[in-house]
Parts: sequence; C-alpha cells; structure tokens
Amino acid sequence: MANFTPLSALAGGVLIGLASVWLLAVNGRIAGISGILHGLFAQPPGDRGWRVAFLAGLLLAGFAWLAFFPAERTESGLIPVALAGLLVGFGTRLGGGCTSGHGVCGLGRLSLRSLVAVIVFMVAGMLATYVMRHVL
Repeated sequence: MANFTPLSALAGGVLIGLASVWLLAVNGRIAGISGILHGLFAQPPGDRGWRVAFLAGLLLAGFAWLAFFPAERTESGLIPVALAGLLVGFGTRLGGGCTSGHGVCGLGRLSLRSLVAVIVFMVAGMLATYVMRHVL
C-alpha cells in the first residue's frame, strides 16, 4: 500500500470522466480505447483524425509521466509489458470492449451489458491478485 496516492488517483479519474463526457458531447463517440483503436483501421479515412489525436494523447501522456516521475518506471522490461498488452487486447476483443468503454462510459449510460462486464472485470482482477499474492 506504499504506492497508494488518493489525490492523484482522484485527479486522474476526474480527468478521464471529463474527457469521456467531452468526447460524447462533442463527437457523439464513446471513449472506449479498444473501439477507438479498432475504428482507426476499420472506419472511413474521414473518421480517423480524432482517433489518431486521442491515441496520440494517451501515448504522450504516458511519456510525459515518465519524464516527470522517472522513479515510476516498471522493472518488468519491455517483453513482459508487451505480452501483457497483447493479453489485454485479446481480452477486450473477447469481452466486446475494454474497461474504459464499459466502466467509464457504459456505466455512465446505465448499460446493463457494461455493468455485467465491469463485474466480471473486477472479479477476475480480484482473483488474479489473490492468486499472485497468496498462491504463487
């Protein structure tokens, strides 16, 4: 629990919420990252600009965080992080969306499908944490 930072977590949550509401209000789009990434390759070229900007903002924010807080770097290395990313991508495809689409946007729209997905995400995360900390 030494890394628990409620103020930065709250600020991040507020920014994510504001960004998702803004995207829905301005573009009529859901801020689900897997859907945005998928649409980058599947949608007509005229719909790609905002998707590229959104994804570039995510990447740039990650690099900016590392520039300002270099001690927060992962010790896992690039290969395990890349494999984890591929597993997350597979899971989002299997689950019909990601935590941002279901958890942030879907719950805000009172979607029953998103509620079920978030419950599954949370239970799976709790089980994985229990196994990693107490079994392995």
